[in-house]
Amino acid sequence: MDTQLYIGIMSGTSMDGADAVLIRMHGTRWLAAQAHAFLPYPQRLKTELLALQDTGHNELHRSMVLAQELSRLYAQTVGLLLSQQQLEPAQIRAIGCHGQTIRHAPESAYSIQLADLPLLAGLCGIFTIGDFRSRDLAAGGQGAPLVPAFHQALFHSADETRVVLNIGGIANISVLPPDAPASGFDTGPGNMLMDAWMQHIWQQPYDKNGDKAAQGKVLPKLLAALSAHAYFKLPPPKSTGRELFSLDWLLAHLNGSENPHDVLRTLLEFSAETITAAIFMHAAATRSVYVCGGGIRNHALMERLQHKLAERNIRLHSTAALKLDPQWVEAAAFGWLAACWVNRIPGNPHHATGAAKACILGAGYYA
Repeated sequence: MDTQLYIGIMSGTSMDGADAVLIRMHGTRWLAAQAHAFLPYPQRLKTELLALQDTGHNELHRSMVLAQELSRLYAQTVGLLLSQQQLEPAQIRAIGCHGQTIRHAPESAYSIQLADLPLLAGLCGIFTIGDFRSRDLAAGGQGAPLVPAFHQALFHSADETRVVLNIGGIANISVLPPDAPASGFDTGPGNMLMDAWMQHIWQQPYDKNGDKAAQGKVLPKLLAALSAHAYFKLPPPKSTGRELFSLDWLLAHLNGSENPHDVLRTLLEFSAETITAAIFMHAAATRSVYVCGGGIRNHALMERLQHKLAERNIRLHSTAALKLDPQWVEAAAFGWLAACWVNRIPGNPHHATGAAKACILGAGYYA
């Protein structure tokens, strides 16, 4: 069998833009991630996507129009990647597109990721696979996180338990024991609340390097109130999103007199504490945590995680140490899931999602 090229597309909870990663596979065997392209969301698009998090006027029409707009941006990202690599659409076996999550309600057995997949296939001229969560949900799972099976395929070690920590808007962990299937779940907010506070107070999309948070101090009462959320007491499998951890939820815990830098610093501590508490409880044997996602660029957050993990003799690494750029991991995962679909291989980590069985994930559309 010849090697095949796939493109994975991911736009996460942070809603900062679309990542596309070119991967090379031999059947279902991973060979390499070869290239990456990124296009940011225009602010208007991000604002309109955020507005769909809550019920509102004419939302069905708005969501369909936004799905088309998203797919045009996804197609532009794919075009940029192909141009950079001097490739033609016919050289790509398939695209795997996650879409943009606007509602995640596993308690009601649905999760909505916006994308007009037939349009994307037509615009790119490439067979396109998407809607990866629905089959897992239909089998009784949470539909998330979907990445533990990919993490196990790439990062598993026969000698140690590893944890892969993805910090996007939501943070999630994959626990990879040497002698058991992968498990994993969403630990709670990653960057999401910090980003929302930055936009609310300073009209900036995120706290570059964690510089503003570093100017504040932790507010113990606020930290305790946030940490008392019932989500953290739930056992896995579990997954979450903006439905639980929104700006409005944060504002309900504030009296308005707090120093904005202190609130931001407390939100950083909140993310660090909930992440490390999940690792300590569910991966006590690990001595190595490999981090990926946008949160790796928040130096203050990385320092807190490193300090807290070191107290348990756990080392913090980038997934770059495992030969995959931390900014490429999630998009690459959906290229890998596309390869699983093409080769009729179950791709859902059902031990992590809680699904009753392993399933082939996704639906395919010809160009």
